[in-house]
Amino acid sequence: MPLPVPVLPEGVDPAWLPPAAFRAIGGRRTLIRGSAPLVETVHGEVVQACRRFGGRVVRGAPDGGAYDLALALGAEGPEPLGEEGFTCAREGGTTTVTASGGRGLLYGLFHVVRLGDDAFRGERAREVHRPALALRMLDHWDNVAVHPVMGQVERGYAGGSLFWRDGSARGELDRVRAYGRLLAACGINAVSVNNVNVHAAEARLLTDRIGEVADIAAALRPYGIRTHLSVSFAAPVTLGGLPTADPLDGAVRDWWAGATRRVYEAIPDFGGYVVKADSEGQPGPFAYGRSHAEGANLLAAALEPFGGTVHWRAFVYDHRQDWRDRTTDRARAAYDHFVPLDGEFAEQAVLQVKHGPMDFQVREPVSPLIGAMPRTRLAVELQATQEYTGQQRHVCWLGPMWSGVLRFRHEHDQSVGELARGGLVAVSNAGGDPFWTGHPLAQANLYTFGRLAWQPDAEPRAVLDEWIKLSFPAAPPQLADGLHAVLDGSWRTYEKYTAPLGVGFMVQPGHHYGPSVDGYEYSPWGTYHFADRDGIGVDRSVATGTGYAGQYPKPWAELYESPDTCPDELLLFFHHVPYGHVLKSGKTVIQHIYDTHFEGVEEVEEARSVWASLAGLVDPARHARVAERYEEQLRGAREWRDQVNSYFFRKSGVPDGRGRRIC
Repeated sequence: MPLPVPVLPEGVDPAWLPPAAFRAIGGRRTLIRGSAPLVETVHGEVVQACRRFGGRVVRGAPDGGAYDLALALGAEGPEPLGEEGFTCAREGGTTTVTASGGRGLLYGLFHVVRLGDDAFRGERAREVHRPALALRMLDHWDNVAVHPVMGQVERGYAGGSLFWRDGSARGELDRVRAYGRLLAACGINAVSVNNVNVHAAEARLLTDRIGEVADIAAALRPYGIRTHLSVSFAAPVTLGGLPTADPLDGAVRDWWAGATRRVYEAIPDFGGYVVKADSEGQPGPFAYGRSHAEGANLLAAALEPFGGTVHWRAFVYDHRQDWRDRTTDRARAAYDHFVPLDGEFAEQAVLQVKHGPMDFQVREPVSPLIGAMPRTRLAVELQATQEYTGQQRHVCWLGPMWSGVLRFRHEHDQSVGELARGGLVAVSNAGGDPFWTGHPLAQANLYTFGRLAWQPDAEPRAVLDEWIKLSFPAAPPQLADGLHAVLDGSWRTYEKYTAPLGVGFMVQPGHHYGPSVDGYEYSPWGTYHFADRDGIGVDRSVATGTGYAGQYPKPWAELYESPDTCPDELLLFFHHVPYGHVLKSGKTVIQHIYDTHFEGVEEVEEARSVWASLAGLVDPARHARVAERYEEQLRGAREWRDQVNSYFFRKSGVPDGRGRRIC
């Protein structure tokens, strides 16, 4: 029987799956062949589209008629498709999608939806589509109970959790299923449903509250989404009553084996665990004199009989640094901790590495750890929630930044996207807001993540075209052009009016919204810019600094080592230079700071005007929400400009070369 498509609560935005996006398949005659749970999901999608647009669905054997669309399970070609691959071709008036697994057929259906009418025009040679990465995952930093500091969702800017409220499951499973549908349509296949900073309420999800997780997993399963759970390394002590969580202790290993077995009894397709250990106060194996590999392998052993995976986060550093000590460098930490352990992690363990060495800044280099552990499965972690890029109050489409990371080659053979054998992960930007992501245009980040996780070398602008076409069906060229105008350069615009030349972290402590140039400068967190009267930046060279640049292989180590060869956009990340240092653009550092901050504000003003001009082409509620956010973005951009420029004028004593008032 076809599985009904989830019904959105009244007032909830359909995002990139509005009914009109299915018009091309809904008015046609479709044959569906094969039997599997996700085939019933496909059947339900086509049935609903046909009811709306007048088409017809035939299930099973052909009835002798002609078909516009054939969706077939079990058809094998010369190359293996796996569970998630599919083929698409058009011949003799029929568009045919074949797959050997239910997920593949579902992804094939959404591929046809993306193509729209183009899927049914002319002839189409047989194309094979397979995801480059087996795991494409969202981590939700959602708290089961409202945390007194972090709230309902840590670093969440789109309302409350989709899963939890007031200490228990929300129970709004139709919306959870609708969320799974959105994710499947862009290629995401896994979700971790709770915060990596595991508090008491989240910890119990592993044991006596696993039934609540099972309900969420059941809602996501029809769209091929596997459920994962963040767990505390100290769970044998806090939940099991053991005196130790030592990973080499037999009783501890038995406890994890038993707890994991019970999880799989409740959720047979459970994906595995996510662990933040020995980081920012979270417990870990260091307390017992054990390594991170020994800690991760403990959980890997418990998951191995069921095919699960532990994602062990590499975000480990000293968060009690002395700001006066310039030899300690937070950027070095992950590499120093984990490279000596290469080859010691079990096959069921994946080391989850942030794409940059610091913490999701608007500009930082690619982490050298990603290219330095060839014998370890690595997952690369991005951040869709805009913690340091405007918190979904500012437009900041991150596709170009992510694409640059995924295409980066530490050496000449493999890109980051190819090295991420353990998958691509993003911190989710979705929540209970009617627009899912708070800012309607932030939906583009979530969609883009899914598509880049499927194909890391995809052209981000083409992905944005897909999102526009789906989200705004039959959009006139004026609307598509306007959306590109406000989104294409928005990341670089945000960079212009915030942190210059890779320096980072000039934000308000704690909540990280808005400017505070010295907010973290004298803190223990290791996030310094070292601005003084003579210059700015962190010396990370091998010759005179922390040696971080030497963690890269050639040619990058040599490129980053000298301020003469270091790319301008990362200059202050790698070097402390005088304000009069001349960039490759011909400007001095101080003039670059002044100019870009003025330019950034001007670009926000222009984007606001472009958006205003689209009022008659966009749903009124969506247009009003974006217009309101643009007012806040413009206010914030002006605040950033004025505070940063004033700060560096007072530090340097160098006036703006163009005579503008800067304080």
